[in-house]
Amino acid sequence: MAHHVTVLGKEAVDGLNVRPDGLYVDCTVGAGGHSELIASRLGPRGRLIGLDRDETALALARMRLERFGDKVTLVKSDFRRLADALRGAGAPQESGVPRADGFLFDLGVSSMQLDEAERGFSYNLDAPLDMRMDRSQPLTARDIVNGWGEEELAAVIRDYGEERYARAIARRIVRERRRAPIETTGRLAEIVKEAIPAAARRSGPHPAKRTFQAIRIAVNDELGALREGLEQAIGCLAPGGRIAVITFHSLEDRIVKETFAKEAAPCRCPPDFPVCVCGGGQGRLRLVYRKPVVPSEAERAANPRARSAKLRIAERRENARPPEAGPRKAAVTETGEIEGEPE
Repeated sequence: MAHHVTVLGKEAVDGLNVRPDGLYVDCTVGAGGHSELIASRLGPRGRLIGLDRDETALALARMRLERFGDKVTLVKSDFRRLADALRGAGAPQESGVPRADGFLFDLGVSSMQLDEAERGFSYNLDAPLDMRMDRSQPLTARDIVNGWGEEELAAVIRDYGEERYARAIARRIVRERRRAPIETTGRLAEIVKEAIPAAARRSGPHPAKRTFQAIRIAVNDELGALREGLEQAIGCLAPGGRIAVITFHSLEDRIVKETFAKEAAPCRCPPDFPVCVCGGGQGRLRLVYRKPVVPSEAERAANPRARSAKLRIAERRENARPPEAGPRKAAVTETGEIEGEPE
């Protein structure tokens, strides 16, 4: 089995507050690490649905979770089709909306995908340019690198990779592909390195890291899928249920933070008031923590992938009511805290 270390496993599953008889959804089942922790807390009536668009990941998860029998259902699906996947898996419905007691998202590329050279995710392993999480989709990294215009490439590398040398990298890619198509991860990594000034290459991460991240996000439309998946998960969450999201870079975390803030719409009434009287109303969510949960020093030392991880958890309010004067967006501080929510 491919090696994969679950990040923030206990913290995420503890945060879901798993009930033995509840229905939980692992929206990114991967190799099944988080799913195994959730399933181990379920009783005879509990159930877990695991989604992934990667056939290899599902095969590994199926072996890992086999001992739980019918308690676990695995589905090949992108989480932007979350509601349809839940209906297909037989989740209970309320007024046509499938319901679950908790959702877990563990975003980004997994260790096993990076370690499989033929998947084309890694700048350290030479392989055909691919980067597809779902290998049945037509668009690949090769298509983007060799077919998109210079302006499009620069925008993707700048916006998705937060790369300051995006324009220079895009210009070098276009120049090199005129000589011959760029076919491999190794060649792309060389081109990116050549485009970045020598002084900027002497410190920090691998010079191709941000560009590879950007192209991978574009290939899989990861940010669009995240926005749609979060909205569907919040809509399908049962009252009192929780949603936990683990992110690995600022673009993902910003989407989660802003979505939770918008849905929280905190009330200004004292916490012991049984109903809102301030006119601010209540959003659909309550933030369980104001600050994101991060890995311990021990976990970061043992697993380098965990260093950038952030976990945010929100709970569906039991009796949410809209504000009297229209929706209000919760304030998000520069440190990622959401004002008006609990510590």
